[in-house]
Amino acid sequence: MSRALPPFEELVELDAEAVRSWCARSLDALGREREEIDAINVYPVADGDTGTNLYLTAEAAHQAVEAVFAASAPTPDTAETVRAMAHGALLGARGNSGTILSQLLRGMAGVLADGCDGDHLARALGEAASAARRAVAHPVEGTILTVASAAAGACAAGGGLVDVARNAHDGARTALAATSGQLDVLERAGVVDAGGRGLVTVLGALLETVTGQAPPPAAENRATPAPPEDCPAEDGPAYEVIYLLEAGDEAMELLRSRLDALGESLVVVGGDGLWNVHVHVDDAGAAVEAGVEAGRPHRIRITHFAAASAAASARGERAQRAVVAVVPGEGLAGLCAEAGATTVRTLPGEQPAGDELLDAIRRAHAREVVLLPNDTDLRQTAAAAAERARAEGIRVALIPTRAAVQGIAALAVHEPDRRFDEDVVAMTAAAGATRYAELAVAERQSFTSAGVCQAGDILGLIEGDVAVIGTDLADTARTVLDRMLSAGGELVTLVVADDTPPGLAPDLEAHVRRGYLAVDTTTYHAGTGAPPLLIGVE
Repeated sequence: MSRALPPFEELVELDAEAVRSWCARSLDALGREREEIDAINVYPVADGDTGTNLYLTAEAAHQAVEAVFAASAPTPDTAETVRAMAHGALLGARGNSGTILSQLLRGMAGVLADGCDGDHLARALGEAASAARRAVAHPVEGTILTVASAAAGACAAGGGLVDVARNAHDGARTALAATSGQLDVLERAGVVDAGGRGLVTVLGALLETVTGQAPPPAAENRATPAPPEDCPAEDGPAYEVIYLLEAGDEAMELLRSRLDALGESLVVVGGDGLWNVHVHVDDAGAAVEAGVEAGRPHRIRITHFAAASAAASARGERAQRAVVAVVPGEGLAGLCAEAGATTVRTLPGEQPAGDELLDAIRRAHAREVVLLPNDTDLRQTAAAAAERARAEGIRVALIPTRAAVQGIAALAVHEPDRRFDEDVVAMTAAAGATRYAELAVAERQSFTSAGVCQAGDILGLIEGDVAVIGTDLADTARTVLDRMLSAGGELVTLVVADDTPPGLAPDLEAHVRRGYLAVDTTTYHAGTGAPPLLIGVE
């Protein structure tokens, strides 16, 4: 959490320490109000996570600023600090409102890097509001965008730093109170916009930073959501897709067009080759594929709204239990999301960091979480993330799944209504009863436990060790299957990637039917970014 902040006199200009203080105060304030903001989150999707997403975005900005201070002696300059704040928020942006907040901070940083007096702050808030609107494909009034524009308008005349900060905060509070009358879904629920409330909190932290005094409480911030039956769910896409994208500016117009045609709530923020992409879609795979064609996506997060909404009541209460699964390929991510899991995508050669796993545990919004790392090399990282989550009061059980097929087996027997310990035992037993294998292509000549392989050879890995070296994918797969089934089995699970030859799975299914009459076979499609073939035998 953020460090203790000493009081100080009113400022006439923001310096690096003041920006650092603003980040820390924003994080503290959003931490205090996170659950209340979650509770009024009904637009664009009533999934009860806007406060959490804003908190995580602010946390990323705060950590980036702290890293700059740790690396600088004696202190960084103001321009470097505001750029770090904006860059950290871009990398860590979560959800619709968090992504917009990151663009607001980016817009402010572009002006504040040249000066941080009152006039610069007024111009910075104006540029922030304009940049945020440009980033949203279809801006809607009664949202965080409305509050940002009102804040900018209220201080557009400039003046001293304190006056500008106070006018911006007052303008934002007034606009926030009016949001409930601008969107039908807010009026029915009896709430103000959750994202707008979060922005008022951030501007309140800025006012406290320059005056040394806490901002006055806003009565509109105490809005209480109506009961669920008075706030019916809005029809909309099934998935939220978010990813960081390395791509040139020239690729973004086509990407925006493709994603806009796929879904809604499209927000693309960033620049200079690095973008944060957020969209709500029914076809999560197509949204990720559009990013692949535009550049290099990573930190891909796919959330199934039905599962997220079930995880939080209209009052923002945590669900009793959730599952977090690490998976390769957007197809498996979609499969696990449909089963109610919060997913973390991996890419070839990249593993999620501990912060990403902790973020996923938080996004699950549950009192109890079962964590499935699905990778032997992730066990220590997952254990550290679980321990950090426990320190926040979340009960976490780490099941040491070593492959995605073990995670699928565990998820198949998950029953959130039974006792936590019983559920964990059943999931652990299902994962432990699943032997796993993977087919991969050798990148170079090397020594393995099965002999020397050459670049381009097909490697059959059983339980993580190379057991078969072949030259043909189908032949090698059959050999691996036979070796695994020689020890018995009742169910074979095949997971194929998009670039795997289309006839491989049917060929293997027929092979099992011919040779193992009592064994069933199930095939899943992993999509892009997964190994050619994963095999599980239960």
